[in-house]
Amino acid sequence: MDAAPRPRDVRLADTRHHLESDIDLWVATAHPDGGAPGLVPLSFDWDGRDLLLATGRSTPAGRNMRASGLVRLSLGELRDVIMVDATVVEVPLSSVPSARWEAYAARTGWDPREAGPDHAAYVVTPVTIQAWREYPELVDRMLMREGRWLP
Repeated sequence: MDAAPRPRDVRLADTRHHLESDIDLWVATAHPDGGAPGLVPLSFDWDGRDLLLATGRSTPAGRNMRASGLVRLSLGELRDVIMVDATVVEVPLSSVPSARWEAYAARTGWDPREAGPDHAAYVVTPVTIQAWREYPELVDRMLMREGRWLP
């Protein structure tokens, strides 16, 4: 049986809570020239504006994010989904401020700066964010559009 939909302000608060406290998320990528899409779990940090990811430059996710500049992220449970469509830029690990890596390491228990020269940082800027729990919330699932939180 479907639950009653959450009010928008509650759904927004729940979404922000996940961004502020979750450690891992699903990262979906595809190469712009075709090929199989990829789906991998990665740890992340959220600074209130951008998400910070790290992975090997030679992994399918790293290659696809670098090539396309686009990514889809998913947080939450199967019946409590947060989906983020975003732009992504690969940057050297050394270009990310130390304080940001310290926050990332405190949150995830891993410091990518120790992973070796093949790793890079991926700065993810949300463009749209949708959140829903089951069918009753599908109609009003859009919480961010064009990088701006909706009222």
